[in-house]
Amino acid sequence: MIKNIIFDLGDVILNIDVPRAAHSFAELSNQSLEDVHLLIQQNDVFKKFETGNLTPHAFRSLIRELFQSSDWSDHSIDTAWNSLLLDIPIDRIQKIQELAQKGYRLFLLSNTSSIHIDEVNAILFRTAAIENLGHLFEKLFLSYEMGVMKPSPDIYKSVLSIAGIEADETLFLDDNLDNIRAAGECGIHTIHVQKPTSIVEYLRDY
Repeated sequence: MIKNIIFDLGDVILNIDVPRAAHSFAELSNQSLEDVHLLIQQNDVFKKFETGNLTPHAFRSLIRELFQSSDWSDHSIDTAWNSLLLDIPIDRIQKIQELAQKGYRLFLLSNTSSIHIDEVNAILFRTAAIENLGHLFEKLFLSYEMGVMKPSPDIYKSVLSIAGIEADETLFLDDNLDNIRAAGECGIHTIHVQKPTSIVEYLRDY
């Protein structure tokens, strides 16, 4: 019997377009998309940021250093980084609220950064006048705060332990198959979210 539901954020609750960030940095720097990908991948920039190894200030400084653009403002870097974040369909928000009303314990587990979370909260407020994600979930488990990312088994074990929930009573929804497999190996029930089907359809019977 499912008592707890853990949601991923990107392409589960929030629509995202991951390649847009690289395109935005390419436009900002007047460099080719290939060069941008190479710079980012070689320096493991996004992973360092999303595991908390870089503060927002250090992230922006590293971006300026890599692109040799010391004149880039914080705002321009944040805008490029946030360009991959799209919208949150209102019916998904309503479904989460409905699940809470039915007594499910709801959690968020996301590989993300503080800059992204600030922007997601702004999108949420514009969409539904909800101040932040903390109003939808009992607890947010965010990679940059935990120092570990999905699909590491450690992150799932930490969520279960901190939340005080049992794996066999817990459902996890994610769009990434590796993340789903890792959660399943920890004994958690899973749903692999795949567009265009949304959590509203996947959770119709909950």
